[in-house]
Amino acid sequence: MAGLSDQLLVAAMGCYLVALVAHAATYAWSLRSPAHRAQPAPTQLMRVGAGPKGPAVEAPPIATDVPPSAVERWSGSVAATATVVAAVAQSGALITRGLAAQRVPWGNMYEFILAVTLAGVIAWLLVAKQRPELRPLGLYVTTAALILLGIAALQVYTPAGPLVPALNSTWLKIHVSAAAISSGVFLLGALTAVAYLIAVRPDRGSSSLFSTLAARLPSPPELERLTFRLHAFAFPLWSFAVIAGAIWAEASWGRFWGWDPKETWAFISWVVYAGYLHARATASVRRSTTAWLAIVGWATMMFNLFAVNLVISGLHSYAGT
Repeated sequence: MAGLSDQLLVAAMGCYLVALVAHAATYAWSLRSPAHRAQPAPTQLMRVGAGPKGPAVEAPPIATDVPPSAVERWSGSVAATATVVAAVAQSGALITRGLAAQRVPWGNMYEFILAVTLAGVIAWLLVAKQRPELRPLGLYVTTAALILLGIAALQVYTPAGPLVPALNSTWLKIHVSAAAISSGVFLLGALTAVAYLIAVRPDRGSSSLFSTLAARLPSPPELERLTFRLHAFAFPLWSFAVIAGAIWAEASWGRFWGWDPKETWAFISWVVYAGYLHARATASVRRSTTAWLAIVGWATMMFNLFAVNLVISGLHSYAGT
């Protein structure tokens, strides 16, 4: 079972790579025939102000939808199918890993990264099914999935085995599963925040790399709303994960909170995400500022995952167990 889990992970990474290439092909082909572009309408005059004698101004351009080419449709279908197959294979990798170890498959850093990535991809598939116009974001999702899985497989891989006694608790199922799901949704929220910042760059109409990426992105308001909704969903779950971890700490170590490095950085992430939601609810705060807060929040999560586990010693140093 452990060998099958490893093979399924390799298959998942291969499918994510196929999806990434297909998304890139869709972006490249859209430079020749963009699926959605605003074409200037013939010069029209419209009256503004009161009455028919108001000043005449030129009407704004009319946005026209250009049907996607056959290549774009084909590459988009390949990307979507490959992402679904990758998610299924990754799910199989986690399930068989749990069967091999005879426990829940998120007992160490390697397994946690697999669970977080899977949660993010599944969240993305659900969003893309409901909102097909957001599917170009798949380029960002598959890129992030490949990077995280590559790090997991090459840098922090741990053979399947039993848990250390300190982790052998029912709270592992509760605390870590909530942390993995919320982290996966936060990952997707960080990616949509990055996409929003790309979409609102002032050089969007130029020939730079960012303008090329922005060409197929949804409208900035739509990206910003999606970023907020993802964080609004994940934040209560992350709060529950922090509370559950404190209860587990009391049961294991006799105290709810001890400012252990991982506890401290979990609290820092909570504060940053709370600041994001507060800033998002404040009308005077620019949306680009809130997007940067979402990215900073994910950066604190990554520091907690990698730096705290691998560099800083503490009671939660179970990276290789």
